Amino acid sequence: MTGFKERGTKQPVSRQYAPTRGFFIHSYALFSPLLMISPISGRITSLPSLALLLAVILWASSFIALKIAFVAYDPMVVIFGRMFVASICFVIVGRRVTQALHYCRGDYKLIIAMAFCEPCLYFIFEAKAVQNTTASQAGMITALGPILVMTAAALFLKERIKGRSWLGSLIAITGVCWLTMESSPSLDAPNPLLGNFLEFLAMVCATGYTIILKTLTERYSPFFLTAMQAFIGCLFYFPLLFLPSTALPEQLHHGPALAIIYLGAVITLGAYGLFNYGVKYLPANQAASYINLIPIFSVLLGWSILGDTFTGWQICAGVLTVGGVYLTQK
Repeated sequence: MTGFKERGTKQPVSRQYAPTRGFFIHSYALFSPLLMISPISGRITSLPSLALLLAVILWASSFIALKIAFVAYDPMVVIFGRMFVASICFVIVGRRVTQALHYCRGDYKLIIAMAFCEPCLYFIFEAKAVQNTTASQAGMITALGPILVMTAAALFLKERIKGRSWLGSLIAITGVCWLTMESSPSLDAPNPLLGNFLEFLAMVCATGYTIILKTLTERYSPFFLTAMQAFIGCLFYFPLLFLPSTALPEQLHHGPALAIIYLGAVITLGAYGLFNYGVKYLPANQAASYINLIPIFSVLLGWSILGDTFTGWQICAGVLTVGGVYLTQK
């Protein structure tokens, strides 16, 4: 698949859903050797580090799954579907969600704010971004995540940031701007400039989510917080299904439907649960540094499954972006 199916046109099933057949096999084959390696020390590390590594691998694959789901379904249908699937999973194991729960008065405000940042606003921006840019470029924009978290920590948590980190941030932002300006419209990426900007807004939401999450994990289990994200997200997106602009599905498409189930059961339930677990036991800045790996994984997946390609200048811009982010972590 190299692009979206236009509404009202039909394509052979083999062309429409071809990436789906190898999606899970490619993901496992590419990254299973890395599951026991820390991106920081290069050796087997603690469970929180492994959880964060697996979370970013799953998140990288979500861009591919979204592309597949959007072939047949409206973005609002896809996002609600993943929230609904995740909510069902949590209902099945509901006893564990409330196990050892000790609610602190007033925390509902933080929980709602966390869920409003992500998944509510985040998924809207991400869905629109993936519609307008390639999965690989959207993954590259996520490299700004650790920088945004670092900046937010300096502003709101009064953490001291080194000058070298600010220099790295400037280099990374330059790389992202360069990558965006070198992009040109295509069937698979009709408006990369808009798509990359929307993915940046998604990362702003993810920053707010990470800062709030770090506060809440001191009092609540990662499993409970992930469940709250799914339930609140499900309630948020349900009314959006009835907007005039939302095209409700008229038939079942097995490939995209499987992608939605993957997004809900594996990404929303698994990736967020793993990330929340890692944030609970590691500093927020250290946990955010694992997001640096998403661009690498998303580019490899986009190339191997969707056939995404980069020009020479775009590759240089991507290297500059990753190099700038690396400098912020030194």
